[in-house]
Amino acid sequence: MPIKFVLFDAFGTLLQIPDGRHPYRQILKEGIRQGRRPQPDDLHQILTRNLDLAGAANLFGIKISTQHLADIQRDLDADLSSIKPFEDGLLAVETLQAEGIKVGIASNLAAPYGAPVVQLYPSIDAFGFSFSVGAMKPHAFIYRATCELLGVGIEYGSENTGVMIGDSPKCDRDGPCAAGIRGFLLNRHGVGDFSSLTEFANMVLSSHD
Repeated sequence: MPIKFVLFDAFGTLLQIPDGRHPYRQILKEGIRQGRRPQPDDLHQILTRNLDLAGAANLFGIKISTQHLADIQRDLDADLSSIKPFEDGLLAVETLQAEGIKVGIASNLAAPYGAPVVQLYPSIDAFGFSFSVGAMKPHAFIYRATCELLGVGIEYGSENTGVMIGDSPKCDRDGPCAAGIRGFLLNRHGVGDFSSLTEFANMVLSSHD
């Protein structure tokens, strides 16, 4: 059956941050220094809400000085300005869309990281960011929400016409499969289902032959 839509993960798949500074993790570390005990859902709280750095600190009751917050903001700005697309990602998206295949991104992101993704991949048909849909991979809702934004439907127990690829076995291979989408693992070192997005795109196009 021809593949009609493709979902991509963002970071590690379509884009990279060469030297990530983890600014939101810095907020949580400051909380630990102040005696706050980390909670299992801290990351979920950050990635499923539209929070800037100050908003994250306020959410967890962490007090950060103006200077310290400015330092962390500089790290965040450095992260955002260093984001680069993978060349095989740009080529894969262009190739698939040229053949009429809808392309979406389903990704776990803190809110400030969304704009660079849109800027570097402006032709993407739908963006399913965790902070905007209120759910994280591998929960089925984020894949289904992204499909809704794409204007395509998926049904449990049926042969669907969409696939997903990313660099996380849990979030980009197993999670989509549980939601009714065939998932594939990207590993550019050759130990996944595909070692490049060019190879993956060729597989998708071969379904039309």
